[in-house]
Amino acid sequence: MARDDEALKTRLLLAPLDDLLAEARTRRYTRAGPLTPARMTYSRKVFIPLTRLCADVCHYCTFATTPSRLAAPYLTEAEVLEIARAGAAGGCKEALFTLGDAPERRYAAAREWLIERGFARTIDYVRHCAEMVLRETGLLPHINAGVLDEDDWRMLRPVAASVGLMLESTSDRLMDKGMCHHGSPDKVPAVRLASLAAAGRAGVPTTSGVLIGIGETAEERIEALFALRDLHLSHRHLQEVIVQNFCPKPGTKMSGAAEASEADFLRTIAAARIVLPAEVSVQAPPNLNDERLCELIDAGIDDWGGVSPVTQDHVNPEAAWPEIDRLEAICARVGMPLVERLTVYPRFIAEGGWLDPAIRPAVLRLADSEGLGRDSAWSPGMAQPVPGTVHAPLGRRYEGPVASRIHRILDRAAGGGGIGEDDITALFAARGSAAQAVVEAADALRAEVNGEVVTYVVNRNINYTNICTHACSFCAFSKTSSKAGLRDKPYNLDLSEIASRAREAVARGATEVCLQGGIHPSYTGDTYLAILRAVKDACPDLHVHAFSPLEVSQGARTLGMPVSDYLTRLRDAGLGSLPGTAAEILCDDIRAQICPDKLTTGEWLDVVGSAHRVGLPTTSTIMFGHLENPRHWARHLAELRNLQLDTGGITEFVPLPLVHMEAPFYRKGLSRKGPTWREAVMMHAVARLALHGAISSIQVSWCKLGMDGAAAVLAAGANDLGGVLMDESISRAAGASHGQLADVADMRSAAQSVGRKLRQRTTLYKDVAAEMA
Repeated sequence: MARDDEALKTRLLLAPLDDLLAEARTRRYTRAGPLTPARMTYSRKVFIPLTRLCADVCHYCTFATTPSRLAAPYLTEAEVLEIARAGAAGGCKEALFTLGDAPERRYAAAREWLIERGFARTIDYVRHCAEMVLRETGLLPHINAGVLDEDDWRMLRPVAASVGLMLESTSDRLMDKGMCHHGSPDKVPAVRLASLAAAGRAGVPTTSGVLIGIGETAEERIEALFALRDLHLSHRHLQEVIVQNFCPKPGTKMSGAAEASEADFLRTIAAARIVLPAEVSVQAPPNLNDERLCELIDAGIDDWGGVSPVTQDHVNPEAAWPEIDRLEAICARVGMPLVERLTVYPRFIAEGGWLDPAIRPAVLRLADSEGLGRDSAWSPGMAQPVPGTVHAPLGRRYEGPVASRIHRILDRAAGGGGIGEDDITALFAARGSAAQAVVEAADALRAEVNGEVVTYVVNRNINYTNICTHACSFCAFSKTSSKAGLRDKPYNLDLSEIASRAREAVARGATEVCLQGGIHPSYTGDTYLAILRAVKDACPDLHVHAFSPLEVSQGARTLGMPVSDYLTRLRDAGLGSLPGTAAEILCDDIRAQICPDKLTTGEWLDVVGSAHRVGLPTTSTIMFGHLENPRHWARHLAELRNLQLDTGGITEFVPLPLVHMEAPFYRKGLSRKGPTWREAVMMHAVARLALHGAISSIQVSWCKLGMDGAAAVLAAGANDLGGVLMDESISRAAGASHGQLADVADMRSAAQSVGRKLRQRTTLYKDVAAEMA
C-alpha cells in the first residue's frame, strides 16, 4: 500500500468520529459542484428474485436455499412479467433482478430446468427475462447475477441499464474454515475484483459495496474501500458504493454473531465518502437502519438505493422498506430534497459510450433533463390532467429549509440587475422547498411588473406551407413528400387562400394574423413579400406577425441582399413584427444535433437584432425537453437577456415545451419525452427571474400544456396566455391533444382561478380599445 494510503487509513481509523463525519458531510455537500444543490436520491424499484438457488453457501444468507424447498428452481417468464407489471403499475422505473451465483454449477435441478427451456446457463435466462421485462413494461433492468466474465457483462449491456456486484470484503481470511465465506468460491476477493474490473472493461455502469460486521477488521474495511476506489479510477464505471451492515438472521450459522457497532458503521460510511471519488455515490440501506436514518445522512450518504412500493427486500425479508414519504420528510428537514433517480446514474446517460444503443431509448423515456427520474407520467400535449394546480403549481407544497445561496440569487434577480449563467442553472436545479421558493419569488415579481391581469391576443395562425427543405429532428409539421409524416399531407396555400383566411380572421375579431411555414424549395424573398402584400391588401388594418428568423434569412439570401435591407423591405410592405421562433436552443452543440442545417446561434441573434434595429419588434422562444440540459437553458436565457439589453425589441418570452409523440427523433428513440411538469413550471418561473429588467412578459402556451396547465403556470410567474390561435397546427402535428382554438371563456376562467382579470391586448401589448379608437 502506498505511503499516502497508509496515512489516510490511519487517519480514518483513529480520527475522532465527529471529525470524520463532518468531513464526509462537507464532501457530500460539495461533490456535485457549486451549481447543484445537495439532494438525496433513490430509485423506485420492483424486486424480481429470479432464483434463490446459489453455488455458494455464505453463512449469513437466508436468501439462498435448496431445490427441495422451492416449487421450481426459477421463476417462470409469466411470473417475472407479473411482478414487473405490478412494479410498473406502482410507479417503479427499475426492475432489480437478484439471484444466486450460477446455481447450475451446484444443482442438477437448475441445469435440467434451464436445458428444458433452451438455456445453457442461468445468466442466459437472466438476459432473456431482462429483455422481456424491458420490452413489455419499459422498466429498466438492474442485474445482480454474481460473478461474471467480460463477455457476460457485454452480453447484458443491451438489456440492462446497470449491473451490480458487491465486493463485500477484500479479506482472504473470510474464506477460512469457520469464517463466513468458507465453501463459497465466488466470494474469493480476487475473483470478485476481477469480475468488477471486467464490468469496467465492458463499459457497464456498476454498483458495488462493502458488507461490514461479517468478521472483517476495521483495517480491512478501509482496504476494501481503497480497492473499489482503484477499480473506479481505472474504469470510471462505479456509480455507487453501498455500505451495508450485516444483520444476523435466525437459522443461519451466524445467527449469534455480533453486528458492527453503530460507531463502526458510521465511520465506514464516512470513510467511503472520503476515500471514493466525488462522482461515486455513497449509499446505505434504509430498511436495515430504520431507527438511525438521520445518522446515516449525517455520515455522508447521498443515496438510499432502491426502495420498493411493491415488493419486499427478498434478501432481508425481515426488514420492511420505509415509506418514501417518510424518507422525504426526513431529508427535507436537513435541506436535502429527496429526488427519484433511475437505476443508471445521470453521468452515464450524459457521457457517450456507457449506454448500449438498444437500451438508451428506454432510459430517455424515463429521464428528465438532469438524467434523473421523471416526476410523473405527464408530458406536454397529453390529454391527461396536469400534476400542478393554481394553489400548488409544482403539484404539492414543500417544507424545509432553503439554501442561503438560493435566497441570494432570488434577491439579486428581484433587483433587476440580472443573474449570471451559473445562478440561472442553480435555480433550474432547485428541488423541493427550494423550487417552491423559486416559484413564489417569480410570482411575486410577476405581480410587481404586470399587476393582477392576464392578457391575451385574438389572432389566427396561417401556416401557408408544410413543405420544408430542412430536416429538423424534432419537427412533425414539415413534410417532404406525400408519404412523410403521420397526420397531414404536404400542402402549399395560394395567395388567394391566405388572403381569404386573413379576412375570416378579421371577421372573427382577430387583431393579428401569424404567418409562418416551412422553408419551401421554391420560395424566395419575393414570395414572402407577396404573401405579406396579399394579407395587407385584404386587411389593411390587421397586424401581421410573420416570418421566422429562418424564413427572413432564406428570403434575404435568395435575393442576394443583406438581412437588414430585406427586413426593411418587409417592414415597408406592412410587416408589424416577427415571431422569435426557430430559436430552439441557442447553443450550437445542441443545434448541431437537432437542426444542423438551420441558423446557428449567432445567425439567429443577428437576424432578430437586425429586426429590432430597423424597427420591427419580435417575440422570443425556447424549445425544450429533448436533448438539452439546464445549463443550455441558462445559456439561452442569458443570450436573450443580452440581446434585449442591446436592442430592446423583444415583447415577450414564450417557452415551448417539446410535444414528443410524433417528433421524428423521439420516434427513433433519440430524445426525451418533452420536459417534466416540474421543468415546465420552472422554465416559466426561472425565466421571469432571469429576464427581469429586460423582458417583462412571460407567456404560457396553452396548446402545449392545456388550459388547466396554463392556469397553474400563471401562478408561477407567467402573465400572458398568448393567442386564441385559430388553426394552430404545429402542436397538433406533433401529437398534442389540445384544441386548435382557445375559447376566451376558458381563458377568463383560467385567469379567474388565480384571482386575476382577463384583458385583451394587441400584438405589441397595447390596449385594444385604444388602438381601435
